[in-house]
This record gives sequence, C-alpha cells and structure tokens, in this order.
Amino acid sequence: MRLFNCEVCGQLLYFENTQCMKCGATLGYLPGRNRLSALDPIEPEEGIPQEVSPEEADKQAAGDLDGEQTGTASAPPRQLWRPRADPDRLHRFCENAAQDACNWLVPDDSPERFCLACRHNRTIPDISDPLNLARWQKIEEAKRRAFYGFIRLDLPLPNRVDDPQNGLVFDFLADMPDGGPNVMTGHDNGLITLALAEADDAERVRRREAMGEPYRTLLGHFRHESGHYFWDRLVRDGGRLEQCRAVFGDDSQDYGAALQRHYNEGPPADWQENFVSTYATAHPWEDFAETWAHYLHIVDTLEMARAFGLGIDPHADKSGTLTAEVDFDPYRETRIEPLMEAWVPLTAAVNSLNRCMGTPDLYPFVLSPAVVAKLAFIQSLVHGELPGAQAEAVPVAA
Repeated sequence: MRLFNCEVCGQLLYFENTQCMKCGATLGYLPGRNRLSALDPIEPEEGIPQEVSPEEADKQAAGDLDGEQTGTASAPPRQLWRPRADPDRLHRFCENAAQDACNWLVPDDSPERFCLACRHNRTIPDISDPLNLARWQKIEEAKRRAFYGFIRLDLPLPNRVDDPQNGLVFDFLADMPDGGPNVMTGHDNGLITLALAEADDAERVRRREAMGEPYRTLLGHFRHESGHYFWDRLVRDGGRLEQCRAVFGDDSQDYGAALQRHYNEGPPADWQENFVSTYATAHPWEDFAETWAHYLHIVDTLEMARAFGLGIDPHADKSGTLTAEVDFDPYRETRIEPLMEAWVPLTAAVNSLNRCMGTPDLYPFVLSPAVVAKLAFIQSLVHGELPGAQAEAVPVAA
C-alpha cells in the first residue's frame, strides 16, 4: 500500500479518506492510475445535467443497493468530478459511496454503476439494519485493500458480467435470525462468501482463539479466499498444475476427508518446517491459499515501508543480518531474495515494537526455507515466470 498526498495542500492521506482533513478537499480513488486524488466538482452551469427525477430519488432513498449488485443497468446522472490526478476525464463516485461504503471513482463515460471492485459484489446484507450497514462498510474497506493488491499485480479480475463461468463474485451474508445454520466463509468456483459476523471484532477474536489461530482479519479472509480463486485461474487453467503439485503436494486427495483429519488430529508436530500455518497443513489447496495470502501480506506491507522510507539498522546487530532497506518495488520484484532480506528484519523490528506496547506480534509466523520456496512459486506465478532457484531465508523470530 503506497502513500498519497493531497494535490491541493500536500497533506498526507490514507487510502480510505474521502476528505482531506487539512483543506477539506473531496477525495476519490482512481484505480486505473493508482491515485487517491483531490476532486473539483463540476457545476451544473458547465453543461452537465445533475438533476435526479423524483422517482429515482425515491428509489435511492429506499436503499436501491440491497441484494443483487452485479450489472450495468443505467442510472440517473450523478454529481461529476474532475480529479486533479486525471483532469482530462470526468468521473463520478461508485454508487456504494452513497452508503459510505466506497471511495472509488468510475469514469463518466462508463456505463457501469459501480467501481471496479464493487462490480464483483453479488449479494450484500440488508443495510436498512444499522448494524448490518456498519459491518458491511468494514468489509468493503478490507475488500478495497485486497483489490489494490490484485490490481498492482495485474491479476485477471473478470466479474460475472464479463465472464459468467469464471468471474470472481462475492456474497456478504448475515446469519439467519431464526437460529439457522451460521454463514460459513469460503470459496466455491469463483464465489467467495464472507460471513458478516466476521466484521464484529469480538466475534472474530472469539473464533480466532477457538481455532487456535495467531491471525484472523477481514483482509486476511479476502487474501486467503482469493488464493483459491486464483489457483483455479493461474494454476489449473494456466497450465501450472504439475509444477504446483511439485511444490505444494498432490491436490487430488480427497478434500473433505483431509479437512476432517485436520480437525480431528491437528497438524503434524514438525509443521513449521514446511508450512506457514497450521491450517496450511490440512490440504494442498489450503497450503496454496495460505501461502498466497502471506505473499500478498508481504508485498503490500513492504510497499508501505518503502513509502515511509523505513529502514532497519539495529546497533546491537553486528552481523548485519537484521539490517534492511526497502529500495525496490515489492509488487514488481520477481526474485524472492530481496523480499525476504527486507521482510525478516522488518518483522523482527515491528514485532519487538508491538511487544513494547503489550500487543500481539504484527507477524507471528516463521518462514522456513520450505515456506520461502513456496512463496517463490507464488511470486513466479503472479509474474508469469517459471520458478527460479529456491531461496533460503533466516526464519522470522516468533
């Protein structure tokens, strides 16, 4: 995740900002340019119709965003904006901005109602319920951060309108109020379902502790479940199946039986030698999805460290093994060694800082040489290259 500055006053901005807190400028994100830009409003006298019919106003007030979201149905004219980062093209906000659930922009000449990320929504909860609305807003925030990484890596992102068979689509579902089965987060042939309850911090912590997980976040869910989707697209459909099996194991083994065995018996005693997490031991598909998620964690965090100019050079480390500077673009790097050489010292530092505050480690994982080799495969996959030499790295201290 990179940093942005307001073009009006130079203030540092955050990815989720919709208004500059210093100068008050309205802000919107341009996914095609990877810029959070200050916006100048287009006034009606410039010849752009801004009125909305009474019928359309009633529909908007009634919550026209509930339920099905995928589609390109026409919509009434909206307020138009001229982004300072793209002054030659007018834009409007994604329709989910009306619910404070998105700050991404859509070109005015596009027939789309929703932005590049929100076009993948198939089902959203009943947002007339304020609690559902608040949780959905948190889910959308995590989704946009996940899509930032997908876009930076130039991953294929068809939706179900573009590709009804292979498009990526989301259902964000609340549990049934009558005590029926709880919604399960998961992936099924391009459909990612995310339980709305995961947006409740207390409930998510309860599940994390109940399952013995060191890490569980909304963003982590998006990155993990997307790993299953991109396994389909890049591995199975991309002709890399045998290469992937050589790294992650034989995925043809019965998935349901493997999961049941995992929940009954737990991970092997030496799991840290070959897997990034205990859940990765359940089945090669889960190993791939977990490793995929960690690759996305690493490149995005390193990009932010680079944007802040962070470097690690502890005086007590005479060997230099904990010295690092992020002087490369993690999203464009095709070798695993630079990522690991920066990641290990960075996580050692931030984990130590977290402990000073009495909070859990930011990155409570160990990257063994075998796990680094798996990360190298993921890296080669997203960059469309054959795997190179499998690197070794110093494990991250827990």
